[in-house]
Amino acid sequence: MRRPAATARRLRRAATDAEQRLWHALRAKCRPWNFRRQHPVGRRVVDFACPARKMAIEIDGGQHAANHVADAARSVELAGHGYRVIRFWNNEVMGNIDGVLQVVLRALEEAPTSP
Repeated sequence: MRRPAATARRLRRAATDAEQRLWHALRAKCRPWNFRRQHPVGRRVVDFACPARKMAIEIDGGQHAANHVADAARSVELAGHGYRVIRFWNNEVMGNIDGVLQVVLRALEEAPTSP
């Protein structure tokens, strides 16, 4: 099994178009919050994380439509580390980045949940 840090480095180099688009938008519009991309949380690696607010953002492609049970289990596992998870589909990020950012900003303003 790969270490989460090695997996994160590999995933950063192989970012999807949706991940790249959201990364640039988060850096430009979500100040003063600092995000990390492909960030290890426990034994998992999340697409984006704001550790200060214990928030993870996952971008799901078409393969996730059939894996909603696994995604739910992953979200529960991340919640065990104190993270709340927000999920977006690739097409949402590519076609409605402003709407995605509104959801993210609203979530950042909410108090983080306790583990």
